[in-house]
Amino acid sequence: MCLCPHSRLMAICRQVFTLRHSQKCWSALAVDPPQRMLVGLRLERIYNVAWATGHLARCVVFGSFVTAKSFPNDVDVFLLMEDTFDVSQLTGKARLLFEHAVAQTRFGASVFWLRRLAVLNDEQTTLSHWQITREGHHRGIVEIIPELP
Repeated sequence: MCLCPHSRLMAICRQVFTLRHSQKCWSALAVDPPQRMLVGLRLERIYNVAWATGHLARCVVFGSFVTAKSFPNDVDVFLLMEDTFDVSQLTGKARLLFEHAVAQTRFGASVFWLRRLAVLNDEQTTLSHWQITREGHHRGIVEIIPELP
C-alpha cells in the first residue's frame, strides 16, 4: 500500500520504494495524472543523475509530491552522498543538480544534500529530520532505493 492507513498523506510514516514502484504510487495519488507524471519524471531524472555519480548513498523524497496534493509543482529531494563525493569533480547535469538554486530552475526540484560524514548523530536521525516541517509537524518521506538486478 502506498499510503498510510490513517490519512490521504504518507504522513508520519517512512516508506521505502524502488523508483519503478514509487512511480505507480505517484500515479495512484493523481487527480491530475499528467502533472504528477511530469513531476515524477523530474524525480526519475534527478535520481538517475545522482546515481550516475557513483556516490549516491540514499535518496529521500518529501514535501507535497509524496502527499495526495492534487497539483504538486515540484519535488523535494534529500541526497545523502558517500564521503568520497566531491562536487568539484562533477560536470554537466550532475554539477547543476548539486547547486540548489540551479537545480530548482533546471530540474524543477529543491535538492538538498550532505556527505555521510556530515550527518547529525547518525543517518536515521538525519533522515528523521526531513520528516519535520518548518512548523514542527511531522510529514511522510519516501526513500528511493536501487532496483535489484
